[in-house]
Amino acid sequence: MHTRNDCVALDARDALAPLRAHFDLPEGVIYLDGNSLGARPKSALTRAEDVIVREWGTGLIRSWNSAGWFELPKRLGDRLAPLIGAHDGEVVVTDTTSINIFKALAAAVRIQAQNPSRSERRVLVTERSNFPTDVYMAQGLAGWLGRGYALRLVDSTADLRAAIDADTAVVMLTHVNYRTGYQHDMAALSAHAHAQGALIMWDLAHSAGAVPVDLHAHGADFAVGCTYKYLNGGPGAPAFIWVPKRHQAEFEQPLSGWWGHSEPFAMLPTFVPAQGIGRALCGTQPMLSLALVECGLDVFAHTSMEALRIKSLALSDLFIDLVEAHCGDQQLGLVTPRAHARRGSHVSFTHPHGYAVMKALIDRGVIGDYREPAIMRFGLTPLYTRFVDVWDAVDILKQTLCEQAYEIAAVRDAVT
Repeated sequence: MHTRNDCVALDARDALAPLRAHFDLPEGVIYLDGNSLGARPKSALTRAEDVIVREWGTGLIRSWNSAGWFELPKRLGDRLAPLIGAHDGEVVVTDTTSINIFKALAAAVRIQAQNPSRSERRVLVTERSNFPTDVYMAQGLAGWLGRGYALRLVDSTADLRAAIDADTAVVMLTHVNYRTGYQHDMAALSAHAHAQGALIMWDLAHSAGAVPVDLHAHGADFAVGCTYKYLNGGPGAPAFIWVPKRHQAEFEQPLSGWWGHSEPFAMLPTFVPAQGIGRALCGTQPMLSLALVECGLDVFAHTSMEALRIKSLALSDLFIDLVEAHCGDQQLGLVTPRAHARRGSHVSFTHPHGYAVMKALIDRGVIGDYREPAIMRFGLTPLYTRFVDVWDAVDILKQTLCEQAYEIAAVRDAVT
């Protein structure tokens, strides 16, 4: 049985503990929602002021050149690339995850349509439990394409392989499920998709900065993800898209904005895509929010994804053990896999009054979040989450449940 003193001792031995000092975390709060919005790096405030006062205020429009604004999406992409097993010149930080999903899916469909042996494939495959925007963007693209294109929604991971067949053009999967924390075997599913003649795109929203990813080694074709979760880029921070060099020459997507042009300032009336990863860009970039992404990436330079993964699993093992030991009679149901290979970096439990319980926890200073149906999510972010935070959070959860200190009819906030 773990004690609080055990957790204090674990923190004292934790080689990653100094990284917590890079973040501005409010007193009296146990923040277990970095899987939805990462904490603010302390350096972000200074960086934002520098962009506003010096680069924008003094440099004005000159800063597109003098402050490196124009090249920032690519430069940030190169800094992010090692975290996901990508190479220089294969990632740009740009747009939103939804927009990047559309670009990657559209490009993948076009590649298949231009291949004589695969041009008749009309099916896009994903999971019904995928994050809604992924499903919505695929639905929208299939409807816009017409000509018999359809989205096939798979209800169980056990049925996924069978659903990828000779009719499949593109498979789109999220590596770590946003509700359950279930982690797919990227290498095995990518190999299976390729064996069936399909291309595969991975959403890394709950993977980048949380679990080791090696896109090249695992055979992915395209990938997207966000920077405001484990990468700590800030609310609404730009997302990223990965296009490996082997696909860049044939990567064409319908959002052909001027930043993706080979000569954007030639102001030509005809679109000619840029060479390399630049063709994944679209319109003018949001410099303030883009600049803050680098503050989060800076922290990763002090550690490795392997070290973060070891701590992440230790934190989530501890959380599961403590909840089951102290709250085992409180109608909680674990939906996150116990197997390390199948688990991301958040833990989810169901409860009949999950929303009300989570709202009460937040009022008591334990910030997680809620997802339908009846799922409470707790993000264990190894950059700044302590083992003692896990102990204290479970202790407050126990009190809340045992005292029934929650309002079953609690009014829902707009964001849960």
